[in-house]
Amino acid sequence: MGSLMLLDTASLYYRAFYGMPETVTAPDGTPVNAVRGLLDTIARLVRDVRPRRLVACLDADWRPRFRVDAIPSYKAHRAEPDGTEQTPPGLAVQIPLITQVLDAAGVAIAEGAGYEADDVIATLAARSPTPVDVVTGDRDLFQLVDDARRVRVLYTLRGLARLESVDEAEVTKKYDIPGKSYADFAVLRGDPSDGLPGVAGIGEKTAAALVRAFGSIDGIKTALDLGHGGFPPGTRKRLEAARGYLDVAPPVVRTATDVPLPDVDGTLPARPPDPGLLAEIGAALGLGSSLTRFRATVTEGDAT
Repeated sequence: MGSLMLLDTASLYYRAFYGMPETVTAPDGTPVNAVRGLLDTIARLVRDVRPRRLVACLDADWRPRFRVDAIPSYKAHRAEPDGTEQTPPGLAVQIPLITQVLDAAGVAIAEGAGYEADDVIATLAARSPTPVDVVTGDRDLFQLVDDARRVRVLYTLRGLARLESVDEAEVTKKYDIPGKSYADFAVLRGDPSDGLPGVAGIGEKTAAALVRAFGSIDGIKTALDLGHGGFPPGTRKRLEAARGYLDVAPPVVRTATDVPLPDVDGTLPARPPDPGLLAEIGAALGLGSSLTRFRATVTEGDAT
């Protein structure tokens, strides 16, 4: 079946939107900088990494109820009054266009009702019998790295020119924790960008030391219950004060691996299912050379 590439699509189109000026527009004036930037990104990824299969994963629900019920602050600061996600108007208008173009090109798209793209990615990675590359600018997905199953993250923080391959050794190097312990570490540290408070007074170094010493959040809770004496001064008190948070946070931070998705093959198409429709959309949106490169690399198999 060949290797599988899973795209954190929103992460990539946000980067494309801010990486290209909004003066890149369709003939009718609609901004298409995110559309064109995403097509260029996917073309380069396919050319450089050469996956056999590719799936663009999307948020069906950017703020799932099961996470909000557990931690009400989860992404609350990014919500509009109507509950939708704050999105720049110039990008919001492009999101349905991105889906339209990818679908017309024959690129597989996956989303699961009530779940985020992270959960879709985790589920497809868990299902895959072949190596998996997860492409994202979100370090939350470091929790998926698994050397035994050949799952790695291609991290886009520094852009495609300096794409960072993250495996278990890299997680250990970055955070001084076992390679598969990122989710437990993230629970303790918290993440203000997602509205996750973490444990007050515990930063990255203490969080890493706790994970190394006790292995997991469950291990820490058991040690608290047993009166274990191996906690740094003051840390036990902080953890006890955060016990309610530690009880509910792990399912919020951890990606779900059981999203009810249909089978998604993701084999890169030999040609678009309807070349005429794709050409028509490309002309209407003024996608020009971006669509040409995308077709040559992604839908026609020429990765040169």
